[in-house]
Amino acid sequence: MGALNLPLAAGLCAVAAGAVAYAVVLPLVSGERRAAQRLKAVSASVSAAATRGVAVNRREQVAKTLNEIDAKAKGRKVSLELKIARAGLSWTKQTYYLVSAILAVLLGFVVLALTESPVAGAGGAFAGGLGLPLWLLAWLRKRRIKKFILELPNAVDVIVRGIRTGIPVSDCFRIVSREAEEPVRGEFKTVIETQTLGLSLTESIARLHDRVPVPEVNFFAIVISIQQQSGGNLSEALSNLSRILRERRKMAGKVQAMSMEAKASGGIIAALPFVVTMITYLTSPEYISLLWTTDTGKLALAGSAVWMMLGVFTMKKMINFKI
Repeated sequence: MGALNLPLAAGLCAVAAGAVAYAVVLPLVSGERRAAQRLKAVSASVSAAATRGVAVNRREQVAKTLNEIDAKAKGRKVSLELKIARAGLSWTKQTYYLVSAILAVLLGFVVLALTESPVAGAGGAFAGGLGLPLWLLAWLRKRRIKKFILELPNAVDVIVRGIRTGIPVSDCFRIVSREAEEPVRGEFKTVIETQTLGLSLTESIARLHDRVPVPEVNFFAIVISIQQQSGGNLSEALSNLSRILRERRKMAGKVQAMSMEAKASGGIIAALPFVVTMITYLTSPEYISLLWTTDTGKLALAGSAVWMMLGVFTMKKMINFKI
């Protein structure tokens, strides 16, 4: 009996020791586990708060950058040199004035020879000296901007691929300035030249927007400015920008295709009076010549011209959609 009681007593002692250990160690382990869980929860909340703080700061930085760009754009006056640069010409102010004088003399002489009226000749000289050169600059600027917008997404894609392969941003700009099509090549070359003079990349891109004042270049300048000030994944931002630029171009093409019918109708309506006048002059010159040989006819012509100009401008505003 004594031999049997000895193992039984040892087993009971072992069970009691295990119970005591369970009762003592479990609260400690549970406390450590709960402490670890609380620490993890606190860390997660701090990380979330920091993330929200970074997001708020980034939004504030974006808003501040946009306000600065808008303020600069509103307070900037377009000079004659800037108009010439936007047209892609290398003229100086003296060259522009010389061309304006030549056009004024030529157009004034032609109008004077056709009408034999000094007043009409003076009007032709005024239009040739002031209106025609400005119209020429506007037409060249519009054509150049159209080419720039078509080529800009390709240049942005080159920069994105260069950044993802580890090439510095300035070297990516140099690649674009060597391999892109004009006028993107010339404009990026100007950006590189301004950087060599000591300007930052943000200031160089801002000057690019001065020479090419379109929303696409403004978007590009905003992305570069925000990345330079607050950091971030530049390749991803530029990749999204390239996609947006291509979508804008597709949308502009769709709008142009949908508005072609209205533009054709407006052109036909605007050309109809001139066509009718030409046909009437060829068939009955004595009948139609009363419009410019009598005072009543001249007054009617002047009033008709004013109303026709108002109609043409109204139709142009109605069918001119901006994307």
